[in-house]
Amino acid sequence: MSERNVGRAGVRGPRGPWGGAPLRLPLVGGLALLAVQACSPKQVHEEPIMENGDRVSVESAETSSTDAAASERMAAERDRADSIRAEALASCSGRACDALVRGEVALGMSETQVLAATGTTASAWRIRRSGPAVVLMPRSLTEVPADAVAPVAMVRLDAGRVAGYAYRESTGLRLVSRPEDATTQGRASALAEQLLRQGDDLAAAGDLDGALNRYDRADILRPDDPMITYRIATVLDKELRPIEALIQYQLFLHQLELEKIEAVGDQYAKLADAIAQARERVIVLEKQTQ
Repeated sequence: MSERNVGRAGVRGPRGPWGGAPLRLPLVGGLALLAVQACSPKQVHEEPIMENGDRVSVESAETSSTDAAASERMAAERDRADSIRAEALASCSGRACDALVRGEVALGMSETQVLAATGTTASAWRIRRSGPAVVLMPRSLTEVPADAVAPVAMVRLDAGRVAGYAYRESTGLRLVSRPEDATTQGRASALAEQLLRQGDDLAAAGDLDGALNRYDRADILRPDDPMITYRIATVLDKELRPIEALIQYQLFLHQLELEKIEAVGDQYAKLADAIAQARERVIVLEKQTQ
């Protein structure tokens, strides 16, 4: 570097944009800047392997052994359930065997056949034994044993054979204690009874729309029940829907076949109040709708 460009105070840079005096850079600062630029590493931007907050899971020996033990227990439980089913099929007969093949609990089954029908082992139940009576209840309310029909809430055995059982359904518990209860008609009748109880409770609480909903659904399941028709009529009457109420009252009286009722006398005495009320409302509503 020549003396013309190097002074005591620093390095002379290029002249200014208007041809003025050359710019001066501090000697030490200028040399440091050049050194930094020459030595700074080149930055490479790559996608991060992990994001902030990610955690590295390290499987411990304890966790691994716990998972292995759980797998062994599940495998043993499946083997036990398969053995129970094989034993149940070997000892069943008649309707109980037909129900077992369908995967349904049935009256007359043995305890082993109940376990096979629900695909469970004894560990899934709380079993209470009192002499010849045995009651099976689910061990957990979150994992209720179920057959092909619905979750099973209770099974009662007498002298080693199923004498009754209950299903947990959306409308409540449904008890099966007679062969006809397990038929399609029996199920429909039991469901209708549950809907009627719900409707009565809603009507007593003042929820007439809710009560009418339950009564209408029950009427589909038991279309020839005059007392369902009477319930529907009274709700429609309270909701000030006279035309619909009148038709339901008339249908109720027709279903009872009044001539036969008068012939048998006291057999239908329990319906006397409903009949009298229906006749009275028919007269009133007929006048209102004319």
